[in-house]
Amino acid sequence: MTTTPSGQDLAALKGRTVPVQDILDLFQVRVRDHRTVHRISQALTDAGLTTLPDFAVCGQRSNVDVVPLASIPAQAGPSEAEEDETEEALPSAALPQRLLLGDIPSARRGLVSVGPGTPLAQTTFLMRTKGIAQVPVTTGMAQIHGVVTWGSVAKMYEAGKHPTLDNAMEKDSLPVADARQEFFSALPIIREHGYLLVRGDDGCLSGIVTAADVTDRFEGAARPFFIVGEIESLLRRCLGAALDEETVKAVQTNKKPEHRTGQVSDLMFGDYLRLLDGDQTKTSLAERADANWEALKWPSMPREQFIGRLKRVKDIRNRIAHFDEKALPQELLDELMTFAKLLRAFVA
Repeated sequence: MTTTPSGQDLAALKGRTVPVQDILDLFQVRVRDHRTVHRISQALTDAGLTTLPDFAVCGQRSNVDVVPLASIPAQAGPSEAEEDETEEALPSAALPQRLLLGDIPSARRGLVSVGPGTPLAQTTFLMRTKGIAQVPVTTGMAQIHGVVTWGSVAKMYEAGKHPTLDNAMEKDSLPVADARQEFFSALPIIREHGYLLVRGDDGCLSGIVTAADVTDRFEGAARPFFIVGEIESLLRRCLGAALDEETVKAVQTNKKPEHRTGQVSDLMFGDYLRLLDGDQTKTSLAERADANWEALKWPSMPREQFIGRLKRVKDIRNRIAHFDEKALPQELLDELMTFAKLLRAFVA
């Protein structure tokens, strides 16, 4: 549930530098999407405020300056095509400027640990039933005595040592890092050990990042981009084979006439809709779109449903362009995969 703070609460932000998370908390927003971003932006505008840089494209741990809207130089209103280009582009400001270990969910999720006096059999039973491969041995989650792993247990038996927790622990050169450490600098450690213990801001263990966590995180972030990339490639192959340069130039209204290439490879995602959507508000483009659809020669493709799906893909594309901390919901990923499969069947 979201809420709109009072005008007094918003006015209190004026002239301050605050974390993006504080703004989201003020509106009781957990995830930024097109609806919540619009709601917050509108409330700030109504209060005569804005943020520099734009809170919508910063990392949630980034700071923004809350400034009077009047202090920002007025700009000419964008055309319909320019609005679409702004929405679709991937400027550097839309990407996370720095990924920290603490940005990986498992680094702050907590972890299972045992005390120094725990029997080894109880520890390995815990590992089996919890499905975990590493258990730190700690006192109060602050002092780390060692880590029990399946590898360290195997080494103990290979060395013929008595099966105790102390003999089964890895004790030297333990992989431990601070949550504020840059994520990519920690990758070699995770690759070497298979895991990395993470300390939170209070110095206590806050979580553990394993090789599997890294895979999951980047599969969730990267897979939608590759599917959207395939969709764009398939659309361009279809459109490029069916439409001539003048037809393509007609939708490149975000460029000066001399810079309109007529090449489908230079189109923005919204241009695909302008080429094919017969219900768009601009009459001249809508009429051209009817002819363009006929040129595709897809008699068995229901046009209305296809355009509806294409609009959904555009919305999902804009969402993933901002690298939300949460992975794309499975139902949205399924929509992308379904549309990609549909296009593959129609592309020669």
